Amino acid sequence: MSQQNVQIVRQVFGAFNSEDIGCVLALTHPEVEVEIGPEISAEPDTYRGHEGMRRYIQTFQDAMDEIRFQPERFWDVGESVVVALLLTAKGRQTSIPVEQRSAGVWTIRDGKVVGVRAYLSASEALEAVGLAE
Repeated sequence: MSQQNVQIVRQVFGAFNSEDIGCVLALTHPEVEVEIGPEISAEPDTYRGHEGMRRYIQTFQDAMDEIRFQPERFWDVGESVVVALLLTAKGRQTSIPVEQRSAGVWTIRDGKVVGVRAYLSASEALEAVGLAE
């Protein structure tokens, strides 16, 4: 089951990177909740439901170009998948390249993403699910 979950998360990243919003929404539960804390973003927020996913993506696209989510490592954790991630982009106004490493705990139920919580590091994300790196 958890390998299926890893594949679902991979598909979501692929859909983000190809700007296929329909595919992102098809892979997420209508009541999905994505938490991006102040340690990760200058504009922290909790995005709820498909409308929240659209808003998250649009907010990113308003500020950045060439956005790429590059998963570097996955950990299977039952209903959850921990992902170490490299985000690259360019500022829309400045063209300044941006890189940010972070991690996330993705919760999957019935083949859909129901929750994502972002963390500063893989070790923090792993600790959140009761594992140590």
